[in-house]
Order: sequence, then C-alpha cells, then structure tokens
Amino acid sequence: MNLLKQIRDRGLILDGAMSTALEKLGIDTNNELWTAIALEHNLAQIYQVHMNYFKAGAQMAITDTYQANIPAFEKHGFTQDQATKLITNAVQIAKKARDDFAKTTGIHNYVAASVGPYGAYLAQGDEFRGDYSLTTEEYLNFHLPRLKILLANKPDCLALETQPKLDEVVAILDWLKENAPEIPVYVSFTLHDTTKISDGTPLKRVVQKLNEYDQVFAIGANCFKPFLATAVIDKIHDFTDKQIVIYPNLGGVYNEFERNWIPFNAKFDFKKLSQEWYEHGARIIGGCCSTTEKEIGQISAFFKTINNAKSKSVKSELKKVKNDSNIQI
Repeated sequence: MNLLKQIRDRGLILDGAMSTALEKLGIDTNNELWTAIALEHNLAQIYQVHMNYFKAGAQMAITDTYQANIPAFEKHGFTQDQATKLITNAVQIAKKARDDFAKTTGIHNYVAASVGPYGAYLAQGDEFRGDYSLTTEEYLNFHLPRLKILLANKPDCLALETQPKLDEVVAILDWLKENAPEIPVYVSFTLHDTTKISDGTPLKRVVQKLNEYDQVFAIGANCFKPFLATAVIDKIHDFTDKQIVIYPNLGGVYNEFERNWIPFNAKFDFKKLSQEWYEHGARIIGGCCSTTEKEIGQISAFFKTINNAKSKSVKSELKKVKNDSNIQI
C-alpha cells in the first residue's frame, strides 16, 4: 500500500518527540543544535528512538533533521562535508529502522524528512513567533543545501514542519514544484491561535495558497496545545480537500532562554483525543514535543479500533455479496 492510499484508506500515525526520547536515553539536547547534536556520536540512540516509536504503533518516522542545517553545523565548527554526512546519516538511520522493522514484522512504514524553518536555526523560539523576514532568495540560500541532501537520500516524503510563516513555505514549494515535483510533501504550521499561524497570517489564506500545490498532500499544525486541535482541524477543513495532519505537544510552554519546556499540569488521553480529531477530519495524527511512546500507543489503539471496524464491515459486505450470488432465480 503506497503512502497516499494508506492515508486515504486507513489513516496514518506519526511518531512523537525526538528530543524527549533522546533525553531519556541520556543525551543532552539543550544546545543550539538541539536534537541534531546527536547525529555526531549517537546514531544508535536515534535508531532506537525510531524503532521504539514503530513498536508503539507509529507508521511514519520523522527524521532528526528539523534543526540539522548546514549553517547551524558550520556555526558549531563542522565543515560543509561533515554537515552533509550528518544530514545524510539522519535520513539513512530512519530508513534503516523502517526497513529493519519491516523485516521482523512484515509491516511497511514510512520516513518523512523533516525541514524546519529558518526560525529554528536562530534557536531562540522564533518558530513560535515568525518574527523574521527574508527574501525568497535568502530563504532558498538557507534551505536548499539541506533540502538537496534530503532529496538525494530518497525519503518517502518531506515534512515542512513547525513552520511559522507562509512566505517561507511558498519559497520552498515553488522550488520543489520546478525541481522535485515527484516528492510528496506535507506542511505543518505553528499557531498564533486557532485562526492564524504564528506570524499572524489567517489560516484561510494559508490553506487556500497551499491548495495550489498538487504535491502537497496534507496541511496541518504541530507543536501546540492539544485542546486547540479540534477548532484548528475544523478551520482547515473549511478550505481544503487535502488531508489534515495534526500533532500537538503536551500543552507545555517553551522557555526560549533555557531551551526547555515548562510542563502543563493537565493530562491528555490521546486515544480519546484522536477519536475526536478523526471525527472532525484529521487523518494523520501524532505527537510533538514532550510526547512519548505512551501517547503514540494511545493513538495507535484508536486507529486499531476504527480499522478493525472497517475490516469487519468489508468482510460483512463481501459475505453478503457472496450469499446473494448463490441465490437461484
């Protein structure tokens, strides 16, 4: 089953936070490279994170490339060749986990190559504000070195994620349309509120613009409070027939000075929430910062329920057709 058919027929479960999982494995991600720091010496742990999420029920791994960009690596003393190798390794280790999981289970999953915004490179929480402005040429000068490496390593799709600005996304999509139109793309934004993305652009305008790109198969939001999700899904659903992707965090607040998350006291049941989000139109569901295998397992439990129900319904229909065909006229 290919990716787009999988989403259409059965939905898709994304993985959860990379940072939280790496920290549980003893890796300090509190630095300007964030989880990309692990690409130098901790590929085994990154592999384990991907594998653990697959075991919890995730069907798509997101590569550890959100904050892995050439300028960031060069700023921290890596050469361009070294940075290229690190980004390559991020995609290849996710694909290895995908393929190893398939060998042992017979289940084929997917890999999305993460493309974080310029704001992530600034490492001051700008991806939650969008308070920067570049020209199209400047956006491409920043993004293309990493983007070309990701494409060369053949992920199943691209994830333009945690994006706070429409013009940045449009710059990337226009380039992809001309240079790599075959790669499926989903686009996920951070939010100012349930009607606007982080830089204040109305969701209506954002979604209507992304409708112009055939290779964009899903539009949505990530890294926001779970209790906002239903309203966001409804708003997006009003303006598109594309699939909707949603993966909130656990409701915490990002502390840009200490580069960590201030936890939210409420507890969330992602099985119940996934049912609500699915009923409102979301078909790609996962977790972002602070979520773990627990939340992904809860999402998986919901999807098993609906897909089992679909299977029973299909079997019932087939049995009915078979019985009807045996009726003698």
